[in-house]
Amino acid sequence: MTPEKEKITKEPQAPAFTAPVRPQATEATLYSDALADALKKTQVTDCRAPDEMARNAEGVGVKKAERDTISTIMLAILAGAFIGLGAMFMTVVTTQSGLSFGLNKLVGGMVFCLGLILVVIAGAELFTGNVLLTIGWLSGKIKTTAVARNWILVYGGNLAGGLALAGLMYYTDQWALNKDLLGANAVGIANAKVNLTFGTALARGIMCNALVCLAIWLCFSARTLTDKVLAIVFPITAFVAAGFEHSIANMYFIPMGIFLSHHSAVLTAGSLTPAAVANLDWHHFFVHNLIPVTIGNIIGGGIMVGAVYWMIYLRKERTKDLVAAQPWLGVAVPVLRPPKPIELETTPATARRTLQDVLGRAATDSKFLAQLAENPRQALAGYNLTSEEIAALSSGDIRWLEAKLGPLDERLKTWLMARQTQEKW
Repeated sequence: MTPEKEKITKEPQAPAFTAPVRPQATEATLYSDALADALKKTQVTDCRAPDEMARNAEGVGVKKAERDTISTIMLAILAGAFIGLGAMFMTVVTTQSGLSFGLNKLVGGMVFCLGLILVVIAGAELFTGNVLLTIGWLSGKIKTTAVARNWILVYGGNLAGGLALAGLMYYTDQWALNKDLLGANAVGIANAKVNLTFGTALARGIMCNALVCLAIWLCFSARTLTDKVLAIVFPITAFVAAGFEHSIANMYFIPMGIFLSHHSAVLTAGSLTPAAVANLDWHHFFVHNLIPVTIGNIIGGGIMVGAVYWMIYLRKERTKDLVAAQPWLGVAVPVLRPPKPIELETTPATARRTLQDVLGRAATDSKFLAQLAENPRQALAGYNLTSEEIAALSSGDIRWLEAKLGPLDERLKTWLMARQTQEKW
């Protein structure tokens, strides 16, 4: 071997290139790991307590009221169609089922649950559920005009969805199945509804939406899809089996009956005469059914569920905001006149330090973080915070806190990011 070759052979090989580890990347990885560990420690499987359900309902109502017009209308059309699908399913299943009266109603109610399950799980805007916006309105977080706007848009969208599905189902000729008996069942259901007296339709509408909104209310306690489905099944089955009146379901039931009432084969299959279905028309649909049932639905859901639970769980901490937003209520309803609050004097600087202390502790103390996840108000009881500050911390409202404190560093956002991840339902 020549000296030159020996020299070349003995030269050390250059080490493989290794990219330097940037301190920023290491910090980000450590933070991600810490956040993942914090999330694992804060996972809560128990259903939410009623007071937390009330705040949850309030927050969801605010989001619904702020949704843009096009999205609201599209989601409302979907909801009308979804409820119509439940109504269609019920009509099929209860046609000549051969069951006793009670069992036939029970089975019909269970399959009708399809409609609300689709609304809640798939996502849609249902008028009878949105009457719970009264909770946010009573808290002073939703303006009267915003409530009216949402109800009008959603009600109109639900009507469009129900009518569209009824028209589509008519052209499927599905109603001719079983020798027109399916259509006869649809006509019988619709005919019974348009012949109710105003008072009966109103009362049935009240009872119906009390149960529907209780189902929605129970969903605010749910943490999983299974929780939500089980929360829906029993209240909805009860209202259908009991024969109560749901305005949005009637936007499918009655138009479908009107379409089929002109088919002599359907009337013959149901042993009906044209005189027997003389009231099955658009005038009776709107005036004799939809108006009283809708009023009843607002009373049953908005007052008997929404307002009652607001009075129980949110009145003490939200009365001040309510009276500030609706001054006439403080005059008209003495119980809503808030007592003069006795609060400790706090300077803006002191308040900022308190908020920073809470966020800093949540970032480093896993036990405190777990307590915040399970019962935020109890965990924050030892801090001198206003109800608004407690609500922002409890819900993980980063935007509100940064408006008060300025931009937060990643360490201080630990609890807030964990909370927002938990609340994506």
